[in-house]
Amino acid sequence: MDHGTVNPAMKLEDQGITGLGAVHYNQSAPDLQAAAVANGEGIDGKGGTFLVTTGKHTGRSPKDKFVMRTPDVVDSIWWDNNPPLDPADFDVLHADMLAHLQGRTVYVQDLYGGADPAYRLDVRVVTELAWHGLFIRHLLRRPAQEELASFVPGFTIINVPSFKADPARHGCRSETIIALNFAKKIILIGGTEYAGENKKSVFTLLNYLLPEKGIMPMHCSANHAKGNPVDTAVFFGLSGTGKTTLSADPARTLIGDDEHGWSDRGVFNFEGGCYAKTINLRAEAEPEIYATCTMPHTVIENMVHDPETLELDFDDASLTANMRCAYPLDYISNASETSLGGHPKNIIMLTCDAFGVLPPISRLTPAQAMYHFLSGFTSKVAGTERGVTEPEPTFSTCFGAPFMPRRPEVYGKLLQEKIASHGATCWLVNTGWTGGAYGTGSRMPIKATRALLTAALDGSLSESTFRKDPNFGFDVPVSVEGVDDTLLNPRLTWSSAEAYDAQARKLVQMFSDNFAKYVPYIDDDVKAAAIG
Repeated sequence: MDHGTVNPAMKLEDQGITGLGAVHYNQSAPDLQAAAVANGEGIDGKGGTFLVTTGKHTGRSPKDKFVMRTPDVVDSIWWDNNPPLDPADFDVLHADMLAHLQGRTVYVQDLYGGADPAYRLDVRVVTELAWHGLFIRHLLRRPAQEELASFVPGFTIINVPSFKADPARHGCRSETIIALNFAKKIILIGGTEYAGENKKSVFTLLNYLLPEKGIMPMHCSANHAKGNPVDTAVFFGLSGTGKTTLSADPARTLIGDDEHGWSDRGVFNFEGGCYAKTINLRAEAEPEIYATCTMPHTVIENMVHDPETLELDFDDASLTANMRCAYPLDYISNASETSLGGHPKNIIMLTCDAFGVLPPISRLTPAQAMYHFLSGFTSKVAGTERGVTEPEPTFSTCFGAPFMPRRPEVYGKLLQEKIASHGATCWLVNTGWTGGAYGTGSRMPIKATRALLTAALDGSLSESTFRKDPNFGFDVPVSVEGVDDTLLNPRLTWSSAEAYDAQARKLVQMFSDNFAKYVPYIDDDVKAAAIG
């Protein structure tokens, strides 16, 4: 039995998905939350939020993500980073998943990925869990009601957490599976309740499709000066580096918090919402994000709460350090109504350095920017992936390797061309450790990071005196108003300068070893900028 608004010529049966129980098309947020509560998927929280836990999967499962090795993509996929799955195995998986859904209720959301109508992707998301429908309704962009009657999906995601894959039968690694088939325009997700797999699957699709149109897909947040979209800034960074927090600047207009494209028309958000980490969240430091945690239909994921008062515990990481809230973009008071911006004036590359070596901010030449973009150095923060319990230094090319289906040089070349065409000042910002490595030092003060970013974005930082970093060769400011001068020179924050030097040599060598694989594919100026 069908319910809701849908293109009458594009129901699930028109896609070969038959034998289901009730099918709920494009329900509203209140209806989806009511269904989720009635189904026992979670409970209502304070202010009308929805509280849910996701079982053993409290983060992404990147090792269980596969791409079908079909003729149309065999020469363009970065197979070293995207394990292949045989098309025959996919067909068995697809058939088994649809058989598993027989007689079951499903929730369908027809949505857009991309705020620019010229480049958006029409996506249908079919979910077994009502709250997954609520989540993805927040995170992607919602068509107007009248658009639904003619909506035709470009890709379809089928997410069935109760389905367990069989490695022997389906050619996968475990009972968890994320399988992308570009030829059939289908993504299958099974064996995990973690909602982030839904949105990251769409990001992966756009990362493959957009470069062919000359558009740079970016794992970044973005904002612009109030009333001035031309003054746009983008913030590259992996989960845990501060993309969401630092872009939600009350003095600027938020374009989006995680995924964007850069076309010849400027920057556009892929999403319609935000997915913010809530560990140690404080109203004093992040009032806008904190406020969403008591707003109607915000999805509160994996947060410990008082069973009687429903008060959230922002410090209890016993379920996961990757606790999150998902909410529509318009819950942020300074969010852009269009989710569009101009060409970036400033490009910020965020890193969480667990070694305690990198300065809190550094200015990069275009060649250095390419080097650090391809390197993608950061530390995986506890909880963002299964099995990560403390920060792990890592190199994730383009600050988003898990979502990059093409070779890194494709994205690097696009970024290089965009910077050359439109001009941008590039900065490397360390939100990781100072005064020592993880376990000895402390996290970079958020107040100092914000002061440095403000100076970078308003142009005053470029007028500062800079020193040349002896390890990496980039420019580091000597003094910035409102920031302790000592903090700007990480060597001075360590109790032992010799220990810092040894740690710095270790990190430099890690950079060099990691970058060796890109040397055959890059220009001479980037090679020369590798290490100062």
